[in-house]
Amino acid sequence: MSHDQNFKNLILDYPREALEFFAADEAAKIDASARILPLRQEQLKERLGDRFHELDVPLLVEWPDDKREALLFILEEESDPRRFSIHRLAHYCLHLAEMLNTERVVPVVIFLRDGAVPDRLELGGDRHTYLSFRYLACHLPRLDWQEYRDSQNLTARLNLPNMHYAPERRVEVYAHAVRGLFELEPDPEKQIKYIDFIDIYTALEPDELERYCQEYSEDVQKMSSFAKRHLEQGRQEGMQQGMQQGEARILLRQMERKFGKVSVEVRQRINQADESTLLEWSERILTANSPEEVLH
Repeated sequence: MSHDQNFKNLILDYPREALEFFAADEAAKIDASARILPLRQEQLKERLGDRFHELDVPLLVEWPDDKREALLFILEEESDPRRFSIHRLAHYCLHLAEMLNTERVVPVVIFLRDGAVPDRLELGGDRHTYLSFRYLACHLPRLDWQEYRDSQNLTARLNLPNMHYAPERRVEVYAHAVRGLFELEPDPEKQIKYIDFIDIYTALEPDELERYCQEYSEDVQKMSSFAKRHLEQGRQEGMQQGMQQGEARILLRQMERKFGKVSVEVRQRINQADESTLLEWSERILTANSPEEVLH
């Protein structure tokens, strides 16, 4: 699993929401007129080399008519705090500031797991400090999920599973994350994309998925209705194959969450089924006790 890529996708798909959530202190002054642009990774790799290629997602915030000087945000996701190097981050920020000829740089580190990390770097001698560096830190496990459970910021809602919560509330956390996705993201393709994100970071056990289906049956029905609308839209647009694949992915994910890893034969049947059959099986999984009951 590539946590780096998951968060890069999230930040690139929702740059404004990401800055408002991960870098709230600095993002407060980014008004609606500002344009947020990702810097091209190819250009950075060519200019700075491979050693920084997986470090960051740089976002350049520009204002029209030079109302304000552009501001560069550098966002890094760190899965394991033990791997975090403040020296490497400082080195990268200095290189990028020189390359873009700017001193307006905001480094942001998103910690996916909790742990002790240095919060500043100071270089100097006995009498003076000659370089002082710090960064904005977003420690996801230290955030109380209940403070964000009804947030209108989609990035926050998608990250509910990465926040602090009691294990017995995992199903509730999952439900609020999924509900936020379907309330705040109208694009069906991104809905499918980020239901995977929620699944990965919630990692419901089969019994928890069953509880979700029982306790949040209305939401499950909405998801089924969404799948049906998505398939109908795809059919109208000549995208039947792509929509069938999307529905098959959803069903396979539900099957594996509820019953564990499915057999090759079950996977083949699902991948080869047509849209109407997949919809029927998606409804049947709510009450079935085995993969065979779903596909009979």
